[in-house]
Amino acid sequence: MCRQSATVCLVKSPTRQHRVIGPLADRLRTLADPRCRRGRRHPFVAVMLVACSAVLAGAKSFAAIGQWAGQAPQDTLARLGARTTTAFAVRIAPSGATIRRVVQHTCPGGLADLLGADPAGADTLAVDGKSARGSRHDTTAAAHLLAAMTGDGQTVTQLRVPDKTNEITCFAALLEPYDLTGVTVTADALHTQRAHAHFLVEQKQAHYAFTVKKNQPTLYAQFNTLPWHKATAKFYDRSHGHGRLETRVVQALTITGLGIDFPHAAQVAKIVRHRTCVKTGKRTRETVYVLTDLTSREASPERLAMIVRAQ
Repeated sequence: MCRQSATVCLVKSPTRQHRVIGPLADRLRTLADPRCRRGRRHPFVAVMLVACSAVLAGAKSFAAIGQWAGQAPQDTLARLGARTTTAFAVRIAPSGATIRRVVQHTCPGGLADLLGADPAGADTLAVDGKSARGSRHDTTAAAHLLAAMTGDGQTVTQLRVPDKTNEITCFAALLEPYDLTGVTVTADALHTQRAHAHFLVEQKQAHYAFTVKKNQPTLYAQFNTLPWHKATAKFYDRSHGHGRLETRVVQALTITGLGIDFPHAAQVAKIVRHRTCVKTGKRTRETVYVLTDLTSREASPERLAMIVRAQ
């Protein structure tokens, strides 16, 4: 199964050596050209580079990518490797239809892996899933993608969650190809799973910071009864964004020996969020817990707050 397609992919997934190749053009050359040999007028790498450049310039649709390509100056097309025509060596950009056809038939999993960043050495790595807008057609369900991104905003990779399954079954497959030694992997409450903790700590030598909400009623009830009044270290954080004012109070407790049944768990952080809607003045309060294998020496309440914000 392809990492982003609902069909079987016959293209071999890129290796780790392919991912660390320097220039983008050299990475794209490792992908198979999906077109037949007959009728190829534009180089495959040039078409992909034009599409990437247009997206970086703000294009959000194939029509916009085609318009950007048609208006690109000659020196830009020359740097992207566009084909030449006539004796005057005029550069010809691929049409919007050509770009759409090439991009749609290129192995999406291989493309995502080649364009992604290497997470080795990163401080945090956030895992989250979203349904792709505009991917629903007639009776075909929308494509649901599970992605990983570093704390400084670099996308690592993504894969398509197969139909009739969920994100939980794809968590290990998403992260398996990468070196995560020392990286703290964050995820929402859906991924607070014992198998995920075993996988990260024992197989990948990584750390985890999982959110615990009422979807884990046993853990949530245990955390709610912990002696939070004994937590002397607190961290306060305030922010303004998305039309609201938010104040967060973070406390942390070491839970070793307190009977918390979760693999490798060392600390629990209690985060109380006070939110005020700027427009209506409505105030809300939410309490969530974050479970991690990081010890108090490795992660203070301030660092735990930073890790959660990275998610």
